[in-house]
Amino acid sequence: MQAYVLARYGGPDAAALRDWPRPAPAPGEVLLRVQAVGLNPVDYKIRQGQLRALYRYPLPCVLGNELAGVVEANGAGATRFAPGEHVYARVAKERLGAFAEYACVPEAYVAKAPASLTAVQAAGVPLAALTALQALREQLACGPGQQLLITGGAGGVGGFAIPLARWLGAHVTTTASPRGAALVRSLGAHEVIDYTNTRIDALPARFDAAFDLVGGEALTQCFAAVKRGGRVLSIAGVPEPRTARIDLQRGAGLATLFWLVSFGTRAQARRHGVDYRYLFMRPDGAQLAELAALIDAGTLPVTIDRTFEFAQIDAALAYLEAGRAKGKVVVRVAD
Repeated sequence: MQAYVLARYGGPDAAALRDWPRPAPAPGEVLLRVQAVGLNPVDYKIRQGQLRALYRYPLPCVLGNELAGVVEANGAGATRFAPGEHVYARVAKERLGAFAEYACVPEAYVAKAPASLTAVQAAGVPLAALTALQALREQLACGPGQQLLITGGAGGVGGFAIPLARWLGAHVTTTASPRGAALVRSLGAHEVIDYTNTRIDALPARFDAAFDLVGGEALTQCFAAVKRGGRVLSIAGVPEPRTARIDLQRGAGLATLFWLVSFGTRAQARRHGVDYRYLFMRPDGAQLAELAALIDAGTLPVTIDRTFEFAQIDAALAYLEAGRAKGKVVVRVAD
């Protein structure tokens, strides 16, 4: 089969399409014939070696974190899905493997794909939508009356976070460029702040919570925009000790490392009287089934920015890495 394989850590030339052995499902896994894959910033960060402290992938390895496809076969004990069913999944973090014509995924990470979507559309959902759902519902406890700030709402995660926050009852304000303003309004944002001419830390601290998707200066500004006693949750800042203990299920060593690298960021948060949390999402087939129901009900739109063919996956990653995508970037692997 063809797969997009990482041979070494580095730039775009560190990975390439090549022949690769077709996998066989282990007990509890399903073998999927991949129709389409979604691209995410974590894909090029893995290629660059930025996650080496967390995951020691045996190189060479097949890249890729999310997919949509058809069940080809079941491993021993896997009984939830029949061959031929259309499904989607966020693959195992410690193994990857989505960017291939076939992939094996733990059954618990798989769900039936939304009936209203094509495979290309469904492939762009799992990682970003799970991230948004877990952030908003589990970490920020979004609910009616909450004033929520989302930075970078026109990106992949923001495209799901805005309508999910609305569904949970929050009043949603997001930052966007003039180019992305129409998109975030169509997704349900109540208010849009043009970050090219307005600093959010210059506004009154009126938000109960912030979901930061940008990092850097945008994250720093969130601390001043959130009321004292609120929480700033980021997927683009620096990990902190709870990231190691809760999200990654690691011990004191990694928690200490994250304590050190996040010290300055946490100190900034404390000065403003807010709690800072960094989130690593987790694969979850039951939550994917819940998201599929929301999509089919018309509650959760799916925004695809561009679609590439499998032979163009290098160009697709370069486009994503340039940071101009509004919505998800997807690669079609097969019809």
